[in-house]
Amino acid sequence: MTIDTRLAEAFARLPDYLGSHVLVSLTALALGLGISLPLAVLSVRRPLLRGGLLGMASVVQTIPGLALLALFYPLLLALAALSERLFGKGFSALGFLPSVLALALYSMLPVLRNTVAGLDGVDQRLREAARIVGVTPWLLLRDIELPLALPVIMAGIRTSAVWVIGTATLATPIGQESLGNYIFTGLQTQNWVFVVFGCVAAAVLALAVDHLLALIQSGVSLGSRLRIILGALGLIAIIFAALIPGLTQARATYVIGAKTFTEQYVLAALIGQRLNASGLTASQRQGLGSNVLFDALASNEIDVAVDYSGTLWSNRMHRSDVLPRAAVLSELSRWLETTHGIRVLGGLGFENAYALAMSRKKAEALGVKSIADLARHAGDLTIAGDYEFFARPEWAALQKAYGLNFRAQRQMQPELMYKAVAGGEVDVISAYTSDGQIATLDLAVLDDAKHAIPPYDAILLLSPRRAHDEKLIAALMPLIDAIPVEAMRAANARAAGGNTSADEVARWLAGQIAPK
Repeated sequence: MTIDTRLAEAFARLPDYLGSHVLVSLTALALGLGISLPLAVLSVRRPLLRGGLLGMASVVQTIPGLALLALFYPLLLALAALSERLFGKGFSALGFLPSVLALALYSMLPVLRNTVAGLDGVDQRLREAARIVGVTPWLLLRDIELPLALPVIMAGIRTSAVWVIGTATLATPIGQESLGNYIFTGLQTQNWVFVVFGCVAAAVLALAVDHLLALIQSGVSLGSRLRIILGALGLIAIIFAALIPGLTQARATYVIGAKTFTEQYVLAALIGQRLNASGLTASQRQGLGSNVLFDALASNEIDVAVDYSGTLWSNRMHRSDVLPRAAVLSELSRWLETTHGIRVLGGLGFENAYALAMSRKKAEALGVKSIADLARHAGDLTIAGDYEFFARPEWAALQKAYGLNFRAQRQMQPELMYKAVAGGEVDVISAYTSDGQIATLDLAVLDDAKHAIPPYDAILLLSPRRAHDEKLIAALMPLIDAIPVEAMRAANARAAGGNTSADEVARWLAGQIAPK
């Protein structure tokens, strides 16, 4: 796929991503302003309230944006479950609502701070003169203080708007479509055209909004009604241009969930193509964390997803024993159905397990063929894993089984850690056994003789409300036991090269597994 083709694909996705980004940013900013402006005005003559509000808003700003967004999801998920039990009706905890609430909190500090500063900066002599002539506190605020403070307040709103638009790109892992989808997808598939496109699009949007708000601010300062009208019309034009394409599109019947690495993007695209070929419509929620994906599936926020038996066995069932693959799949299927109502439609035909891998040259130099061999050298080596690995039960099981104690641990994007170990920046990585880069970069996968890591069959899961959906099941059944690990590795290698989109790779993979 040439750069021109990747650009064409990026532009094709722009209406969906931009519309969602503008909608969540606008809603969050409106909510933040609706809360922070009245509170700031109320606190001007109440020092204790003002100090408390500014203190809390400052604390929120110290929390990394991605963490704040992620924290709202489980909180809202619990509240949705409680609402379902108490009132018989829940609400969606994935994507839009947690993003709006987190971004609204992020938007408040500049508005609070500038509103308080602007009102405090009003000349005290004007207040005294107004009181002498009998102006009431409300009229003083409305007719004198707020108009004089408005340029400073507008500066805070501008800062808040830029912060919200920028931070909204981080909402992808909790299921909110945004311009961040370009960045997360591009990083995983090494499609740097997508990464740059997403960054530029977010920056252009933020700068456009900032300049239009600056036009309104200058209009307020100069008393120019024309500037205010032009700025407001510009903002309205951006909002309509971003939202209208999404509002005119029909909603897809099914939602496909995908995690944060290349294989998941390819499989989600493959599932979508299968559904489309059967006359069904589908959309995708990409870049979800493991727990977010599972919770979203269990709560019917998404309809179908691919997960891995070992992940669910360790993380959700909290099992540390390692059984044969068939036994793990049987027990897991029964537990998922009885506990969460999730149906295991079947395995896709390959296993994608965690494994420790090294460059073959390094492994041969140290005489390392197994994890037991590695344990003797671990104290002098550095290991890298994905964002979840070192907090997962599998890592604890490996440490317990082999007594692993590395000199240092590093966390990386999954696609980047392969190049890091091949280039000698780290010595060992937590690889995925179906990843095509293992062969491409000539890595040695170390033998797990003690079977500390459970089986990791790729399995197709259906949400409770889709567990008996005959049309969906009929469309997906041709994928069951149809994908050999060699084909999946080859597909992953194609997708990770950055020159081929996940959709194109999925079409290639479909051709490899089609009946001959």
